[in-house]
Amino acid sequence: MYVQIETEKNVENESILVDLRSDTLSKPTKAMRMAMLNAELGDDVYGEDPTVIRLEEKAAKLLGKEAALFVTSGTMGNLIAIMNHCDVRGSEAYCGEESHTMLHEQGGAAQIAGVTLCPLANNRDGTFDLKKLELKIKGDRQHEPISKLVIVENTFNGKIVPQTWIQDLAKITRKHSLKLHMDGARLWNASVGSDVPVAEIVSEFDSVTFCLSKGLGSPAGSLLCGSKSFIEKARRGRKVLGGGMRQVGVLAGSGLVSLEEMVPLLKEDHRRAAKLAKAINDLGSKAFSVDLNEVQTNMIFVNISSEKVTSADFVQRLKSVESDDPDDKIIVRGLALTPTSARFVTYYEINDELVDAAIRKFSYVVKQLE
Repeated sequence: MYVQIETEKNVENESILVDLRSDTLSKPTKAMRMAMLNAELGDDVYGEDPTVIRLEEKAAKLLGKEAALFVTSGTMGNLIAIMNHCDVRGSEAYCGEESHTMLHEQGGAAQIAGVTLCPLANNRDGTFDLKKLELKIKGDRQHEPISKLVIVENTFNGKIVPQTWIQDLAKITRKHSLKLHMDGARLWNASVGSDVPVAEIVSEFDSVTFCLSKGLGSPAGSLLCGSKSFIEKARRGRKVLGGGMRQVGVLAGSGLVSLEEMVPLLKEDHRRAAKLAKAINDLGSKAFSVDLNEVQTNMIFVNISSEKVTSADFVQRLKSVESDDPDDKIIVRGLALTPTSARFVTYYEINDELVDAAIRKFSYVVKQLE
């Protein structure tokens, strides 16, 4: 297996660039590019692209589902699932108040599907209170929306949702005849991080989405998985959303490489994230710290407890070069999520050399800001 890794350098100031804003920045490997070049193609709207068919069959088998559908993104896959499950006007779905579906999909459930999302307060591990969920579930009063669906995101901010909680949730959804959907954008990180097969993680779910981009390195594409009848209906939903694609085997070829070659590499992303997180804590700073218990996959959240420095200040300083010191000439990019929290994400192109460089820059900046 050949994985292409390059250390990016800023030619103008000869600075090492370590871009940790998101694993969505990962670029296709050489093997992916070759698979895209050599993919056998057909018209997927007619169901005749052999590479897409292979990808969909492989995804369904790996997840223990009957069928799968290749879609442009996880956002599209989640919306199609909501449309499928909430097929009665006036439907309501339940999800975490900090979930991607709630915050980062433009309210598509309401905007396009006509479905009300009822948010529940997320715990730090991505779960929510199941007793409160049951209190939210509607009866058959004409004044109320119709309860249809519960959505779970896994991983949640890089954390693996406990399987025991999922099993308890499934008992409630079965009791109330609700459907269960997983937004598994980083499902494979959850599987590798917990050492639990994906089929076991999603066994209680009626439908699942997962991304081929992010840590798996493909340029685009997600899979929506479920029963055969669910996926047949999903194809119609994909079409009305503008997701009907023709010779899309050029992307599906990359997706096959993602599933075959990139999944085993996720453990290295997790190892490097843990290494970086520990190094930050080892600085002994009172203002900058990481909860190591929450670094379960490839995401690091730096907590900032300073009256003088915000996360925006911290992120800005990490990507700035203000001196000729070799450690300062390392550019580290991250995301300021809240005034007191900054996120950094590893992926296959962030190799050990780049992690070591990032540690040097963190050390330099933390000492300076303190």
